[in-house]
Amino acid sequence: MKKILLVLGAFVSVALLCAGCGGKAEAGAANDSDAEFIICNGAEPQSLDPAKVTGVPEHRINMALFEGLVAIDPQTGGAIPGVAKNWDVSEDKTVYTFHLRDVVWSDGTPITAQTVVDSWLRTLAPETASEYAYMVSMVVKGAEDYNTGKAPASAVAIRAVDEKTFEVTLNGPIPYVLDVMTHYAFNIFPMHAIKKFGADWIKPGNFVGNGPFVLESWVPQEKLTVVPNDKFWNKDDVHLSRIVFLPIEDNNTAYEKYRAGEIDWNTAPPLSRLEEVKLLPDYKVAPQVATYYYVFNVSKGPLKDVKVRKALTMALNRQELVDKVTKGGELAARSISPALSGYTPAEGAGYDPEQAKKLLAEAGYPEGKGFPTLTIIYNTQDKHKVIAEYIQEAWKKTLGVNIAIQNYEWKTYLDVRHQHDFEISRAGWVGDYQDPNTFLELFITDGGNNDGLYSNPKYDELLRKAATMEGGPERMQVMHDAEQILMDDQAVLPMYFYVSQNLIDTEKWSGWYVNAPDQHPYVGMKKVK
Repeated sequence: MKKILLVLGAFVSVALLCAGCGGKAEAGAANDSDAEFIICNGAEPQSLDPAKVTGVPEHRINMALFEGLVAIDPQTGGAIPGVAKNWDVSEDKTVYTFHLRDVVWSDGTPITAQTVVDSWLRTLAPETASEYAYMVSMVVKGAEDYNTGKAPASAVAIRAVDEKTFEVTLNGPIPYVLDVMTHYAFNIFPMHAIKKFGADWIKPGNFVGNGPFVLESWVPQEKLTVVPNDKFWNKDDVHLSRIVFLPIEDNNTAYEKYRAGEIDWNTAPPLSRLEEVKLLPDYKVAPQVATYYYVFNVSKGPLKDVKVRKALTMALNRQELVDKVTKGGELAARSISPALSGYTPAEGAGYDPEQAKKLLAEAGYPEGKGFPTLTIIYNTQDKHKVIAEYIQEAWKKTLGVNIAIQNYEWKTYLDVRHQHDFEISRAGWVGDYQDPNTFLELFITDGGNNDGLYSNPKYDELLRKAATMEGGPERMQVMHDAEQILMDDQAVLPMYFYVSQNLIDTEKWSGWYVNAPDQHPYVGMKKVK
């Protein structure tokens, strides 16, 4: 794992160096009125309500429409001041006091500290059923008890000290808390618009936001457009005249549109044409704090047996997968978290076909006899399809088991996963902050993203302990021990650590930078001649 850590470090260093090379023609800035930026966003969004979404396509839109207490640094992906202009931290690092700017919603309604309180409580309210409420619960004192119905809203340790001062007490001296607050789980909501329009508050004509852009139009399955918010506190640094989000799931179609100049940012180059794509000067590739994996639904049939889960894992040659199938520079993975600064991941089973056969036989399925046909589900995309087909063939060849594969469009795929109505599901996770907890918290018992229904009390205990500890080697060891439990139980099948792959002409669009989380806010972006 030391080798992987060094490789990641080297790539990230190069990426950050290269990041400063884009947009060198600042003096030739184009007229802002002609700076329409078109994005292939990959899928039709679930919703625009930050409490109701869970995906990367939604996150890209969210960065245009909303801003939380902290915003995202376009060069590092870390936290910078947003609605809060600054903050104070108590000596024991458990109380953060945020000082708000004089900011308003796009309709002119003031944003106050009480707005922040009401917004976080909306996300946590059991009736909201926010998938990401667990992220708030992991860091805010009393949040979990309210979210699970064990305590009233007053138990959540957040308060409006005065109109422009918001205070939050944490579960412990959490070192990554500011970075996690860049996530839309901590968004601020236009409570007055929600009260007036109910679920329709996100529709054009009703929408109210506080981000650099506001919703202009939304034609489902066709496009969604946003235009500058003239009430945004930092509007002087908003230079794009419009952003168009296209829900194109077919990567080849998106690529052709990019090559024809009809798209400015292609977020997923086609796997089948990757060798061609790599030759383009617009191709931006860098290691990403992200993992591609399969989720085992541990409540379903033979997948209840850890021997079966390990047999399936050991029958997959992940190095061959990245070398001969994905071919984008991905790193084969045996852990759910990549190596991070100060953290060495705990590994699960490796490639061992003979041991895989033995384990499957011990589970009662010698040479695959009597093993039921299981189905892998994935969201529509050529890369996911090719990977699923490779795994289908590998498991048939090595273990003698039959596997079906099923694709769904994005929203249906998410619904099926969240309803736990699957056996094996493709999954991917981009770290919301650069700490192993962003990966490990996915598998907390009853967590909003724990779609495979994994549960281990010792695992939960260790993650909660880590949440009360200061940063340092001792905390990282607790995280490692927790990950080892997850990997020993083989609740997931890690495949590889992503590299971000984007197509964008940074000679034309300045202010877009490569960064480890692959998050790209629009403030500061500019079209240049």
